[in-house]
Amino acid sequence: MPTSKQLAKHVHQVYFGGNWTEVNVRDTVSNITWETAIKNIEGFNTILALTYHIHYFTKVQLRVFEDGRLIGNDSESYKHPNISSQNEWETLQKTMWNEAERLTELLSELPNTTLDTPFTDKKYGTYACNILGLIEHTHYHLGQIIILNKLLLKP
Repeated sequence: MPTSKQLAKHVHQVYFGGNWTEVNVRDTVSNITWETAIKNIEGFNTILALTYHIHYFTKVQLRVFEDGRLIGNDSESYKHPNISSQNEWETLQKTMWNEAERLTELLSELPNTTLDTPFTDKKYGTYACNILGLIEHTHYHLGQIIILNKLLLKP
């Protein structure tokens, strides 16, 4: 399987399932209510903040794949919208699922020769480095979401 298709598969699996860790963003987040997602444990980010943060970087990379522009800032990555209903929480999730699907489609079509080229500028590393980082970053914060959810649901 070409490397770009393999990377696309891994991005898709961390979002939608089928990876060897047996956890994914959609199944995990979809089973969390908006009330739980916005609950704060002192000293920790909320599940909403972590979910938004994970997807912020997916969205940034998607834009690069769509129009070649890298527009993003780490300081913006936790500035999530306020959620005050289950409907708003689910709407945010639907947007995330659509954008993650779109990124995996575009990544699977990427020529392998592009993987070693600069991700808009050589100071940001290569396409391969950024996609691998996205996968690692998503797994890392997904683990935090799972732990926070267990803590918040503990009687």
